[in-house]
Amino acid sequence: MDSLWIVAALAVLAIPVAVVVLLVGFARLRHRVDGLEADLRALKSRDRPQAPEELAAVARPESAVSAKAPVRPAPVQSPIGAEVNPWAPKASAIPPSADGPVVLNAARASALALWLRDNWVYAVSALSLAFAGVFFVQYGMEKGLLPPAMRVAMAILFGLSLVGAGEWIRRRSGDGKAATTAYLPSTFSGAGIVSMFAGVLAARQLYGLIGVEAAFAGLVLVAALAVVLGWFYGPFLAAVGLIGAAAAPFVVGGSSDAAYWLYGYFALIAAAGLAVDAVRRWAWVSVLALFLGYAGGWLVLQGTGGEGWFALLLAGLAVLSVLVPALRLQPDHDGPMLTEALVSRGGSGWPIFPVRLAAGSILLSTLGLTMIQGATASESIMAFGCLGVLALVLMIWSNRARALADLAFVPAAGFLVRLGLEGIDGWPLAWDYSQQAMALRPAETAGPYTAGVLLAAATGMTLIAAGRSRAAEYRAFWAAGAALIAPVAAMVLELVWSPSAVIGAYPWALHVIALAALMAFLATRFAAQDGEDRRRAAYMVLSTLSLIALALFLVSTKGALTLALAVLVAVAAALDRRFRLPEMAMFIQAAVIVLSYRLVIDPGLFWAIDAALTWEVLASYGGATAGMVAGMWLLQDLDRRGARVFLESAGAAYGALLANVLITRWLTAGQSGDWVLAPWALSLNAMPWLILALVQLYRLQLGGVLRWLRWGIAIVAGALGLGGIAAAALPANPVVGFIGGAEGLVYGPYILDTLLVAYGLPAALLLAALTRLGHLNRWLRIALTGLGCALSGLYSALEIRRFWRGDDLSVSGVTQPELYSYTLALMILGAALLYQAIAGRSTGLRRAAMAVIALTVAKEFFIDASGLSGLTRVFSFLALGLSLAG
Repeated sequence: MDSLWIVAALAVLAIPVAVVVLLVGFARLRHRVDGLEADLRALKSRDRPQAPEELAAVARPESAVSAKAPVRPAPVQSPIGAEVNPWAPKASAIPPSADGPVVLNAARASALALWLRDNWVYAVSALSLAFAGVFFVQYGMEKGLLPPAMRVAMAILFGLSLVGAGEWIRRRSGDGKAATTAYLPSTFSGAGIVSMFAGVLAARQLYGLIGVEAAFAGLVLVAALAVVLGWFYGPFLAAVGLIGAAAAPFVVGGSSDAAYWLYGYFALIAAAGLAVDAVRRWAWVSVLALFLGYAGGWLVLQGTGGEGWFALLLAGLAVLSVLVPALRLQPDHDGPMLTEALVSRGGSGWPIFPVRLAAGSILLSTLGLTMIQGATASESIMAFGCLGVLALVLMIWSNRARALADLAFVPAAGFLVRLGLEGIDGWPLAWDYSQQAMALRPAETAGPYTAGVLLAAATGMTLIAAGRSRAAEYRAFWAAGAALIAPVAAMVLELVWSPSAVIGAYPWALHVIALAALMAFLATRFAAQDGEDRRRAAYMVLSTLSLIALALFLVSTKGALTLALAVLVAVAAALDRRFRLPEMAMFIQAAVIVLSYRLVIDPGLFWAIDAALTWEVLASYGGATAGMVAGMWLLQDLDRRGARVFLESAGAAYGALLANVLITRWLTAGQSGDWVLAPWALSLNAMPWLILALVQLYRLQLGGVLRWLRWGIAIVAGALGLGGIAAAALPANPVVGFIGGAEGLVYGPYILDTLLVAYGLPAALLLAALTRLGHLNRWLRIALTGLGCALSGLYSALEIRRFWRGDDLSVSGVTQPELYSYTLALMILGAALLYQAIAGRSTGLRRAAMAVIALTVAKEFFIDASGLSGLTRVFSFLALGLSLAG
């Protein structure tokens, strides 16, 4: 009975083939009859006489006829027709050819939809035949028909019969739209390829008849057959074969003790599709093949895991996308780079299709290798290794491929990003490394070498990039990459991996300083090789200085590190002056930002005020100020506007911060009260923010993309600074008496007292800064001027009150001498302003002087007159009259 079922199944499978053979025979006969009828009609038309119009048309020249006759439209091609060669640069004028590559775009997608609408029967037929072979194997497994070896053999034989039928039809009638059999050869052969893929997979996964090696060999043979058939049949067969091969593992189902090998299977599918494209230049086949490779690998990852194997697949697909379409072991892609096209917005031409294909694959592989977390440390190591190897391979192999130069840094950037993510999120490798900290592992045991190995991998990328920079083209581009990769890796490791806690600060600092020595060596070599073009040497010097700063950060105290950074700023300025290295300005500006952060925030002003070592505070703030002054002096003859602006503003700010720290330490020495609420303390704490705001306003003259960022920092810092000064001038004012106690008293000698700190210094800072803020809006400068003058007036008035009433200014009432002193001060101020206005021919000062004089007159008549008496009143009005007359 089982034998009858087997025979019936084979008969059913053979029916479609027989029917097709009959249809083909009928179509051939119909085609021959149509040809004979056409020949007969042509013979009849030749015998009839020609009309006069036809004779005239024959007599006219060909050009005259073509000028008036309508042009016959070209026949509509299939969606896999030809177009201008995208494998060549866009600027080239290569004429379209019938075998040119086809890129999948909107027009092609629309044509494909129309083709499927008109020819859907072929696609359904191919899928039906393919599933027939697959389900035959599955049915045999479910019913127990035939031994497993026979089931596999029948599936493969069925696939070979379909391929044979397709080849027989193609040789008899052709394959394509013009043939009478249309796309039947591709339909049968594609279904046969799928059936053979399914047979090999069933032999391996379902029945275990063959090992991994035999399965790979069988799949390679089937893939090679698909490539050969694709050469003759066209992209339809290639697409059917690729899609069917990718779907076969999921259709067959079952389980396997080595499912990870499917990663290699999908890599093989991608390679087969890329090989077909490489031979026939059907570009969309490459896109389809890579899509199936990535999608299939991702599905296997979701079902079985194996992040390490998935990492190998991602790296392999990226390499295949570069090498296979070019059919060369060393790529030679020419034309513009992707970054060039993006920067110029297509002005330099768009990259050729193989470059776009490689870029997409490399970006996708790098993204996957960067983001896969991995379940174990070894899988994380595999991801890092694939990123590093991929970067090195692209750097080495792209020396003849101009268009791929920028893509070599994509996996390098992914390596650095993964380095940060691994440490921040605590992925397995970083977690295992942190558990080996000196405080956690047994004594007398060595720490792991993980950080050193990762830094060595980044150093290898740096060395290869430095070697590539010897070429004449893009030497600065490669040198910049070399100067960034390893130093950035060292900084990321320090920030998120904390190697000092695992191997010790000094050994880790030795790693960093050794890398700095390597960068210094490269700088000397580049300086000797490049002559006047010192960009490569400058980049290496920047890297060296940054690494030295990092090493100092690891082993130095807070004050020593700040002083070392200031020295490095001066060294950078000296190198620029000696060797004319404009790139040093970038290091100077970055170092100034870091120094500002250290002096204000970490360790910051609170450390400077509370630190026991006065010399360390002086070294930090005084050394930073001296470093800025030295840098300005060294760059005074060079056109380094940005660096000079940073140095000038930072020098003034650091000097003000030094004065702030020294005054605060002097005033708070021995104080036991809540001095933070004292007016002078509020102003001192507000001064750094005010300085930061003024520095950002000063740097606005540099313009550029950071202009709005500087505005934002200035607004926030200005609000904090002015808020503190407003608190000191209003609720904490000694006259108001809101604070009370010892904190509300005035300390120090007259003039040089806490009133000067609270109000005089902020006023002087604002008025002095205005001399450097001429580029600001007029109304903003007027507002800053008014604020500075108001603080100056407040300071002068409070000094007069202290002279007459003592250290406690909150006592009630105003004495006559105090009132007269205010009037006299206003008269002197008005006279001084009026004199300066006349001397300088300034309308603004003249108006200010008259306003002060008017205020003095109002005070004299409305306030002083009621409080003065006797000769004091007489002499007051006498002095006022004489002053106004003068």
